[in-house]
Amino acid sequence: MEIRRFGVGHRRTRGPAGTRGVTGQVIHADARGSITELAFARRARMEPHLSPNSAWLVVIEGGGFVQVGDERALVAAGEAVHLPAGIPHAAWTEHSELRALVVELGGADDALLRGILDADRVRRPIGSGPVTKGRGRLASTPGRPPRDPEANEPD
Repeated sequence: MEIRRFGVGHRRTRGPAGTRGVTGQVIHADARGSITELAFARRARMEPHLSPNSAWLVVIEGGGFVQVGDERALVAAGEAVHLPAGIPHAAWTEHSELRALVVELGGADDALLRGILDADRVRRPIGSGPVTKGRGRLASTPGRPPRDPEANEPD
C-alpha cells in the first residue's frame, strides 16, 4: 500500500509556472498521466495556457472561475471541468479560496470510444446482441470458514 500526503503543510510554496497565489503538490505522475492538488488563495490566478493532454479540474473545496477557450464559468465544490488538449484554459478566484485536483490524462484522446464509455449518451453500442444483467458474488475471504447453511447465514 502506498499513501501520499497532500494538502496543508505538503504543498510547494511556489505554484506552477504562470500562477499567482496558487500552491500545489503532485500526488502522482507517470507516463499515463498525473494527479495534482492545487490550492488557490483569494485573488489567485492561473494564466491562460495550453496542455498537450486533456485534463479534469475537480473542485473539492470553495469556488472560483474557469475559462476554456472563449467560455467562462463559475465553479464550486462538487463540480469538475474538462480541459481539452490544445485549448487554452485558465482559472482564478476573487473573494473565495478554491482547492482542486487536476487529473491530467496522458496519451491520445479516446473520442472514438466515447459512444461505448459514456453512460449518459444514447448511442448504438458496438457489437451485437442485447445487454444482459450480470450475475456475480463476493469473492471468498482467505481464512474465513465456509458458510454454514444451518446457522441461518445469508448466501
